[in-house]
Amino acid sequence: MVDQRVRALPAVVPAQAIAPSGLLQDRRGRPLRDLRISVTDRCNFRCSYCMPKEIFDKDYQYLPHSALLTFEEITRLTQVFVAHGVRKVRLTGGEPLLRKNLEILIEQLAALRTADGAPLDLTLTTNGSLLTRKAASLKAAGLNRVTVSLDGLDDCVFRQMNDVDFPVADVLEGIAAARAAGLGTIKVNMVVKRGTNEHQILPMARHFRGSGIVLRFIEYMDVGATNGWRMDEVVPSAEVLQILQQEMPLVPLEASAPGETAERWGYAGPDGRHDPDLGEVGFISSVTQAFCGDCNRVRLSTEGKVYLCLFAHQGHDLRELLRGGASDADLASAVGAIWQGRDDRYSEIRAQLPPEARTASGRRIEMSYIGG
Repeated sequence: MVDQRVRALPAVVPAQAIAPSGLLQDRRGRPLRDLRISVTDRCNFRCSYCMPKEIFDKDYQYLPHSALLTFEEITRLTQVFVAHGVRKVRLTGGEPLLRKNLEILIEQLAALRTADGAPLDLTLTTNGSLLTRKAASLKAAGLNRVTVSLDGLDDCVFRQMNDVDFPVADVLEGIAAARAAGLGTIKVNMVVKRGTNEHQILPMARHFRGSGIVLRFIEYMDVGATNGWRMDEVVPSAEVLQILQQEMPLVPLEASAPGETAERWGYAGPDGRHDPDLGEVGFISSVTQAFCGDCNRVRLSTEGKVYLCLFAHQGHDLRELLRGGASDADLASAVGAIWQGRDDRYSEIRAQLPPEARTASGRRIEMSYIGG
């Protein structure tokens, strides 16, 4: 594995200033609306599709604390992105709840406002292992919603997938704690990997149907260099939908927002129409149904590098500018230039690439480093 954390392009302040207007667009006319912030590169799970134990073992060298952006640095950069149009911020990892005193960062981000005075949609993705003890304090700090990764209800399957023998009951307890704390509409993400957990599709749907929790099925993706991705292990969303439809009629729903990654389907009632009381499911299909065309997301790594795509192989180093005394105007110009130069659309062109280009993942950054 090539350590991509040290490889980045410098974030350059252009000669002509780019003042924030909230209307920033990339080379394909896509606006900047969604910022995903990785607050740590550490995780207490060893899921094979993200941080396999063979690579991330006891000798793996994580980033030193001095390399991580401080909460104040994260908040300052977030304000710059918000000025350019960001309205939604998602905290990720690794496992973000491993970052000490994360509630302080949430308080700082919750105080930010968009140009029209609106608060941010502030969310967090977690494996749920620490959610029982953290849910109430996260809500009190200003977090709006959580998304929990859960790849099956069968305890043996779940322990096998997280590869640290963590019980599924503790994650379910964490989800219950998040609901009790009032953390908005909770979403549960299930990565479906053929030969591993596809038989958990129906049990998961049965469990969450009518619960007020949105279950989303994610195609196993070729992110990073370490997860051993193979196309024959991908269960296409169309196949998952077909499995569900055999038992639970579903009807298509409109996207909840422009650039939304998940295709929404609602459980149908006896009249064949969506029954809101039964809820909905989502499908994230970056392998078989690319959504690059309206992707409005940018990712900030835990050490201050900007990545323009989940499948990126190189970032832009904002930390060097930040710690070098750059003004907010300079930071805004640098971010503006980075986004204006964006042309990423890997999922759209994956099928057109020669096999060696698709599998040369050694150049791609790890999901655990920039978040899912």
